[in-house]
Amino acid sequence: MTRTDPLDVPRPDARLHFGVFFQGVNHWTVWSDPASGSQTDPASFRRVAQTAERGLFDAFFLGEGLRLREVDGRIHELDIAGRPDAVTQLAALAAVTDRIGLVSTSNTTFNEPTDLARRLSGLDLLSGGRAGWNVVTTDNAWTGANFRRGGYLDHADRYRRAEEFLTVARALWDSWKDGAVFGSPGAQTWSAPDAVRRVTHRGDQFDVDLAPTLPRSAQGHPVIFQAGDSAEGRDFAARNADVVFSAHGSDFDDALAFAEDLRRRLTAAGRPEDDLRILPGTEIIIGATEEEALEKKQAIRLQQVTPATALGVAGLLWGIDLSDRDADAPLPAEDPVVAENDGSFGARRVADPRAVVATWRARAEANRWSLRETVIALGPQRGHVGTPDSLADRFAHWVRHGAVDGFNITPYLIPDGLDDIVDLLVPALQERGVYPTEYTGTTLREHLGLRAPLTHRSTHA
Repeated sequence: MTRTDPLDVPRPDARLHFGVFFQGVNHWTVWSDPASGSQTDPASFRRVAQTAERGLFDAFFLGEGLRLREVDGRIHELDIAGRPDAVTQLAALAAVTDRIGLVSTSNTTFNEPTDLARRLSGLDLLSGGRAGWNVVTTDNAWTGANFRRGGYLDHADRYRRAEEFLTVARALWDSWKDGAVFGSPGAQTWSAPDAVRRVTHRGDQFDVDLAPTLPRSAQGHPVIFQAGDSAEGRDFAARNADVVFSAHGSDFDDALAFAEDLRRRLTAAGRPEDDLRILPGTEIIIGATEEEALEKKQAIRLQQVTPATALGVAGLLWGIDLSDRDADAPLPAEDPVVAENDGSFGARRVADPRAVVATWRARAEANRWSLRETVIALGPQRGHVGTPDSLADRFAHWVRHGAVDGFNITPYLIPDGLDDIVDLLVPALQERGVYPTEYTGTTLREHLGLRAPLTHRSTHA
């Protein structure tokens, strides 16, 4: 429910946490803008990460793009292409940053725990305890064809694999005791006797038998992020995650309902209801006035949703190739083709296209929208628009009323898309007492105010 009483503030001392999400394969990053820089040059990643650190962001995220987006075997050439390998890129950023967390989006469907856990552990050590892992799964066979002898997994099997994957990874991270390395030139051996425990695991997905090679970092484990929104994904987060990266970041009531649902699931899993940080993904567009901000939003949307992109998005909804149509004409007259999503597409088709098309037609007719205008107005809605002061007031309300713990910001422009946020919004938030004025720790776990890793607690308390 919406809380409107200004005295009814459940979390008066709450502070916002910001992350920045450097996306993988997408069309939301405006590569065609004259101010856009390279999407693969190390300087672009460095610029974004260092700007975020100047703004006291908690984390820098890298999205994963294992393969270009396709529909029916055709590459969607208007997208930004995939990112460099996340752990490799984040290790490079560890050398040019000091405090900001470094979070890799890495897939449990197409990786193996002994390899990925070691690489994440290496990143955690090299960065001084700043690593995080955004644990994701995927259902698309178009990528899976190159992995795991065919790769496709049913939805429930993906989460069973993810949970076993994470169990093995944590066992590997816990195999070295605290203080395992003597670190003294007078010691007789490099590590303490029995400091390293051999990990043996036999499960449905993995067989593991090894003694891991790396000690734990200053934060114990990489921080675990999770982004699934299904019932299975939310339960997985309640049992396992430290942070949830959600899609519920544009509407207050929707965000609050999601947060309250997660807190109920946390309690059911035997964890304190404040044991998770909830950081919806969002885009932030800032103007000197509300009118300027809205004009800026419209200009950005026209860059993000080009005529060709609008036809591609609508084609997924209708289930037909619309690439030869006019995006500034009315919506297609044809009924949508309902096809089962067998995982062979690089972009998901809508579960009930007839109902969505009926809504689009009604709204488009009422507003006299073209196809492109309809896609912009009724397609995926992103983020927040306003002045620094109006946005700061809004975000203070959201965090103090428990709808979010912060936001994972997706810049629409690389590498300078965070400048307005850091230079204009952050000071306004600090004036309202809802944003830090300095880093108070050195590890990602400390930045987020998290408890010890779950496997380091005698109970989930």
